[in-house]
Amino acid sequence: MNLFPILAASVCLLLPVATGKPNVVFIAIDDQNDWVGAFGGHPLVKTPHLDRLAARGTAFLNAHCNAPLCNPSRTSLMLGLRPTTTGIYGLEPWFRKVPEWADRVTLPQHFKQHGYRTLSAGKVYHGGIGGPAKRKLEFDEWGPDGGVGARPEKKLVGPTPMGNNPLVDWGVFPHRDEDKGDYKVADWAIGQIRAAPKDRPFFLAAGFFLPHVPCYATQRWFDLYPDDDSVLPRILESDRADTPRFSWYLHWSLPEPRLKWLREEKQWRNLVRSYLACTSFVDAQVGRVMAALEEAGLAENTIVVLWSDHGWHLGEKGISGKNTLWDDGTRVPLIFAGPGVGKGGRVTQPADLLDIYPTLIELCGLGPRADLDGTSLVPQLKDPAAKRERPAITTHNPGNHGIRSERWRYIRYADGSEELYDHRSDPDEWTNLAGRPEHAAVVAEHRRWLPEKEHPPVPGSAHRVLSYDPGRDEAEWEGRKVRRGDPVPE
Repeated sequence: MNLFPILAASVCLLLPVATGKPNVVFIAIDDQNDWVGAFGGHPLVKTPHLDRLAARGTAFLNAHCNAPLCNPSRTSLMLGLRPTTTGIYGLEPWFRKVPEWADRVTLPQHFKQHGYRTLSAGKVYHGGIGGPAKRKLEFDEWGPDGGVGARPEKKLVGPTPMGNNPLVDWGVFPHRDEDKGDYKVADWAIGQIRAAPKDRPFFLAAGFFLPHVPCYATQRWFDLYPDDDSVLPRILESDRADTPRFSWYLHWSLPEPRLKWLREEKQWRNLVRSYLACTSFVDAQVGRVMAALEEAGLAENTIVVLWSDHGWHLGEKGISGKNTLWDDGTRVPLIFAGPGVGKGGRVTQPADLLDIYPTLIELCGLGPRADLDGTSLVPQLKDPAAKRERPAITTHNPGNHGIRSERWRYIRYADGSEELYDHRSDPDEWTNLAGRPEHAAVVAEHRRWLPEKEHPPVPGSAHRVLSYDPGRDEAEWEGRKVRRGDPVPE
């Protein structure tokens, strides 16, 4: 019996022909808020390469993460499922350790099943995936892990409160840009683009670490920004006066310092300049990768999508870091460019990061999936004014949700307390309108988007996990009881 036709058919089923499909360059930036020129988050920021990418594609100006924390956010994006569907809310576990998701087909795996060669370097997933055999299941090829790279012998800012975490550091010190993890990730991505086979499309993921702490930069990047208070973000001293106490529970005791400490130690300006400098450094790495696409003649047949996993506070609401449901914690840059994408588009309709999965497979003609929580953004890529029926939804642990429409931000916490902000008149979210009778209809409209079902935290959930017992009116943050009268840690 001639087995060749059977074997050939099996190969075709495993590796469908993808000739003529566009390539995909999938760029993640860790902890990057909207301080990007095209997104208007900071008046002094210098990001010429990201701005150029936005100009040749479409920028989603009202895009939000589905969780304001690395692991649940990246898990949500790569699985195409909300945190309330996955049950992954903390920095652990890696979703493959959860039986329910052990065999779930991720975004890159879906592309591989349709004939794409998949490659990854830097931080795309969160945390350790395992050895070479387990990595091979996620991507065909793996490059450098990236990360911090060059770092000083000891912390530049000295001990920091709430644990003196070694990663909580920033500043300038003499080192080479070439020794930074992000530079090496860009180098590897450039090499893969130059060597890419012509007969098979690729899905290339590059995850940049900065401006995540420790955010170190060389002097040339610091020199882009003035060493004076003009770099500081706008704040309201009484900003937390009208926010519910429960809002503190979401970031109860974290290694990222409060604004009070930054001021006392005269580190606020240094942190902000460090963040801006690192943002510009990463912008340059993205520019190098985009230049390689142009030089290889692949730009016209490559979909580029650039995103960040969540926002970052730099003094706003009295804190630094993430783990909030305000715009500073959830809003992220999201850019698409390439074939099928309109040029110069600026979308103010809300978008979720989990919309990336269905959008990419539609742009690349891979066929829809019925098991995704996100919806395609292709209508907005063709017409930036096209309406979206639903808002962006962010969740940080069960019961805590932010609902972002085009004009409004609504927040509901696990104890039932609420916030409402009108971005038309209050883009800084300084005035909480929840509870005012004239806005009852707006609150009701946004409440209807709250998730009806919430997967409980999966076994092994840990780190920045919050629960709430309404009967006792008692929260638990990382295993520690939190009661109404407890002073907020500083």
